Amino acid sequence: MLLTIIRRLLQTVLVVLVMSALVFAGLYLVGDPVAMLASPEATDAQRALIRQSLGLHLPLWHQYFIFLGKAALLDFGNSFLTGEPAMRLILERMPATLELATLAMLSSMLIGVPLGIYAGLKPHTIKARSIMTGSVLGFSLPNFWVGLMLIMLFAVMLGWFPAGGRGTVQWVGPVQLSIFNWDGLQSLILPAATIAVAKCALIIRVTRAATRECLPQDYIKYARAKGLSDGRVLGVHLLKNILIPIVTIGGLEYGQVIAFAVVTETVFSWPGMGKLLIDSIITLDRPVVVAYLMLTVVFLALLNLVVDIAYTILDPRVRLGGGA
Repeated sequence: MLLTIIRRLLQTVLVVLVMSALVFAGLYLVGDPVAMLASPEATDAQRALIRQSLGLHLPLWHQYFIFLGKAALLDFGNSFLTGEPAMRLILERMPATLELATLAMLSSMLIGVPLGIYAGLKPHTIKARSIMTGSVLGFSLPNFWVGLMLIMLFAVMLGWFPAGGRGTVQWVGPVQLSIFNWDGLQSLILPAATIAVAKCALIIRVTRAATRECLPQDYIKYARAKGLSDGRVLGVHLLKNILIPIVTIGGLEYGQVIAFAVVTETVFSWPGMGKLLIDSIITLDRPVVVAYLMLTVVFLALLNLVVDIAYTILDPRVRLGGGA
């Protein structure tokens, strides 16, 4: 197993290298940073000096190797707007995105798994069909539209929650979190619910499919033949086996929420990494965009590796090498 983990680590490194090349190539689609840093009255000589200070006068391959060397040290340069290190700006915004994604995925799991199991156990009942209809609806609605409707209902009409912002934050160790005080939690509920709608719908469908697949299996029939209670059969034998696809999908979706919560953070003015990315793209703040993209690539690659290992632990029949 150690060899297969090492093999997967090498594959992860290869993925990161390929993605770094794509990110570097995509930099030139963002825009020319000289156009932003130089004043409109700047002369050609001044523009050339700025270009030289940024290393843009070097051959493309040379720029890429410099980029790789600095990326290995988490040095992506300083923000064009604030002058602060780009990675520091990203890390300052990361706790806001992490707590948003964590609350959204926990809510999705706590709601979606029981509903999915029920829909799988009693697929022909009105409740089960209503659950599946709701999951289709939740999966189909645009994320930004859900957010706007939640703001309209719960913030504007009822006034239960704030329409945007992060609320009051407090220090928990080295990071600032809003979830541990009522004002911050109120600000967190609507954006987390916006994300949770689609994720819960997905978890319901995955759980229902896994439940329907496991029910006819021999180990379920044998457990019932032994006279075990329904609670033990479902809570131990069924749940243990349906956790495999749930953990796989849930882990990957958690990474996706962290990496791509851009729309939700923009709608709710949530000061996370996604909101910072949008602001940086608009202002052509290239170092921040690059730092965000590379951090996302590494995070998703490592998360995929962790999910693979967890899958193998949950189901010993599966091997990381692909054999069963």
